[in-house]
Amino acid sequence: MTLDGFCDHTAVIADEEIHSHYNELLRNADTILYGRITYQLMESYWPSLVINPSGKKPMDEFAILIDNISKIVYSHSIKNVGWKNTELKKEFIKEEILELKRNGGSKNILVGSPGLIATSTQLGLIDEYQLNVQPIILGSGLPLFKNIRDRVNLKLLKTKTFVSGALTLYYEPVKK
Repeated sequence: MTLDGFCDHTAVIADEEIHSHYNELLRNADTILYGRITYQLMESYWPSLVINPSGKKPMDEFAILIDNISKIVYSHSIKNVGWKNTELKKEFIKEEILELKRNGGSKNILVGSPGLIATSTQLGLIDEYQLNVQPIILGSGLPLFKNIRDRVNLKLLKTKTFVSGALTLYYEPVKK
């Protein structure tokens, strides 16, 4: 997200260091949850990079990792999905996510869409937020935490600074 809280993949820095960071994140996860828009954005780019690598090692590695990870897409409008290891579901149900967390073993479940991040927040499903803040102010766009109705108190766990000026903030929700 940008410094002013907007999500825009075209505005962020995606250098080798940041790709390497996300490669490690993917290695420690076994599932990504997507909404339709983010899924279609990701599916339209990354599988083709697996077939025709860019020659940029961290980016090509990211393409392979994201291609191989299990993906669940939540959408009422998509009729089928073509990306491998992808399951389509109509409803985002709290109990199903809790079951996925219980049966997932020691690996993480990632939430890769702004709308699902807000929904997961409201349902109390997020154990840790990893917010990559880019040194960019857009002034407008899609807010990351749009539609959050209730206050969420967070505890800062750690930070990671990148050469580009981006940083990742790691937070956990404070239990009430």
